[in-house]
Amino acid sequence: MTEKLKEIIKEEVMKLPKEMQEAMNALDWASITEEIGKKYLLNEGEINDLQAETLTVLIGLTDPDLYAIDIENEIGTTKEDAKKIVDEVSEKVFTPISNLWEENIKKNLKSKNSDAGQNLDFVLSGGDYSAFMEKRETPTTPPTLADIEANRQKINMPENNSKTI
Repeated sequence: MTEKLKEIIKEEVMKLPKEMQEAMNALDWASITEEIGKKYLLNEGEINDLQAETLTVLIGLTDPDLYAIDIENEIGTTKEDAKKIVDEVSEKVFTPISNLWEENIKKNLKSKNSDAGQNLDFVLSGGDYSAFMEKRETPTTPPTLADIEANRQKINMPENNSKTI
């Protein structure tokens, strides 16, 4: 894998949600795709292309349904070899990362204190995440015009001066 590709992978993974970053970092998918590439007698450039195509699927830039076509076109393999590569990458990379991602999400959800009321608020809000924010026991009320005027007088005028602003 080239240094440039390593840097691109690092940058793109940092843009992902925390749970997905953890899932991708838990599995050495780049080495796995390299081994798969070697198994199908791909040269170093073709292996880099396989890793780049795999990355685009992992980070959501490419539709997984187009992965086989992209491999066939970018690497120049036959349809049969592309399908075999896709099947193996799916088994050894996509499925394990997907499972880890799901576990991470479930683990993080367990530590959240969401309740049925929050879920209902979220659904009824049309997906407004503010429904999950803490609600204050006593709502704050904005200051009245009289409060603002009184504060302004305290700040700008000495106490013995009765002139109003």
